[in-house]
Amino acid sequence: MRYAIYYTPERDDPLTRAAEHWLGRSAFGGQETGPNAVGSLSAAEIAFHTAAPRRYGFHATLKAPFRLAEGRSEAELVAALDRFAAEREPFLVKRIRLARLDDFFALVPAEPSPELDRLAADVVTAFEPFRAPLSAEEIERRNPDSLSPAQLKNLHKWGYPFVFEEFRFHMTLTGRVPADEAGRMEAAITSFFGPLLQEPLKVSSLALFVEPEPGAPFHVRSIHATGGRRERKTA
Repeated sequence: MRYAIYYTPERDDPLTRAAEHWLGRSAFGGQETGPNAVGSLSAAEIAFHTAAPRRYGFHATLKAPFRLAEGRSEAELVAALDRFAAEREPFLVKRIRLARLDDFFALVPAEPSPELDRLAADVVTAFEPFRAPLSAEEIERRNPDSLSPAQLKNLHKWGYPFVFEEFRFHMTLTGRVPADEAGRMEAAITSFFGPLLQEPLKVSSLALFVEPEPGAPFHVRSIHATGGRRERKTA
């Protein structure tokens, strides 16, 4: 079993509902909605291009998936995330936008967000004691030969290449899309999400996701409100 600490909007947030229909699955309940044709893209094409993010659910990575360190328990992790979230204040990202990153499409902040960067860095360091060291196979799956020296150092020290200076907040909507299909995909996503692509993003909770077994879909284990504004929710 692996755990991950992600950001995802509230379950009933319009962006969450739209993303679940786009990806074809809810990380909250596991329900599969099935793909729909959008613009010039058929349902089958969308299902193909969303296969990878569908398994992980709609999210932005803060602490990448990890196995629990020896002697640590899920109950301890949940309690620690409760305490961590209660000590943070909610904040607003003024606007999000669609971007193409390394050939995949994702939602990103329209402007730099120091609050997001600081939150991500704090999550990485605070929950490092819960992470078991990567196995040789896990390191190899990250394709270390393709990483920069800084990213490789992060992988070995923190279990994930894209932390601290290498971090970029993004909520993935597709797998890799060939250049000759990128225009159609961008048009389809823009049409599907519409005005939601211009809305603020409220960062008022953290989510604990779980992968029950290797290759299984990730699902929300619990939602932890920031600022102690209300009780933790179990998905």
